[in-house]
Amino acid sequence: MRIKSFLSIVLLIYLLNADSLYSQSKNQAYINYIQNFHKLAMLQQAEHGIPASITLSQGLLESGAGQSELARKSNNHFGIKCHDWQGDKTYHNDDAQGECFRKYKHVLDSYEDHSTFLKTRARYAFLFQLSPTDYEAWAHGLKKAGYATDPSYAFKLISIIENYDLHQYDLHKIDVKQADHTNAQDFFSNNQIGTVTAYRTHQIYKNNRVKFVVSQVGDSYASLSEELNISEKRLRRYNEVNEFTELLPNTQVYLRYKKSKAARGYSHHVVKSGESMYSIAHNYGIKLEKLYKLNEMPYDKGAHLGQVLKLR
Repeated sequence: MRIKSFLSIVLLIYLLNADSLYSQSKNQAYINYIQNFHKLAMLQQAEHGIPASITLSQGLLESGAGQSELARKSNNHFGIKCHDWQGDKTYHNDDAQGECFRKYKHVLDSYEDHSTFLKTRARYAFLFQLSPTDYEAWAHGLKKAGYATDPSYAFKLISIIENYDLHQYDLHKIDVKQADHTNAQDFFSNNQIGTVTAYRTHQIYKNNRVKFVVSQVGDSYASLSEELNISEKRLRRYNEVNEFTELLPNTQVYLRYKKSKAARGYSHHVVKSGESMYSIAHNYGIKLEKLYKLNEMPYDKGAHLGQVLKLR
């Protein structure tokens, strides 16, 4: 009996600690955003057939959980630019200096416009043949349709959905009549999210089944090493950089060794201007040495513009 009691106590302590570690892997800004806007995403699924988890994860990713300047000052949560837009406008530096972005009165308007954006462009039409509960197919479909140039975009969405259990909102229905647009601003919480102290500063994603974070301004391998409890030497080894390489903002920093080949669905890559063998391997979560071997290239040879590289 004493052994059973002891084992029960040990199990309870383990479960409590596991729950604590699980909660600490969450970003509080993400949690707040989900609480504020999940019903907006559910409404888009009910009215337009876009998975709530997809809309919500895109909003989280594109707006930095509502913390981006574009989201805070212009209620633009999806980074939609001014093409064919007759409404209010704002200007930010993005791919080019002073680019024009749509400005909305309410967050609801941003969510509605995002749905309209997807439904009225031919290249996204095939997505609406997919099940509104198949978030993985939608994530890869968005990438295939050219929604984002980031090779890991689909994996980022899937990581957010699974880490924050957003799929639950695909499975629950919302009363559209109760959320009638005449009362929508009262029905939904459209308060701006203020500065939040997060459990983690960096959101953890997965690319090619390897966890990674995206560096921010002011980050270094040393600072990430301290935050993520991984030695700096090991972190540099995972990312195939030497001890003198500086960490630039918006860089994928892997927390484990990369894989020998790309994920399924990514068999080839056409080399674009400014890309190198290292940047291509890194974007797809492949070890640089393995990318060279896959393509039977000598290590002293770089990629050339237009070259078709094998990824698997």
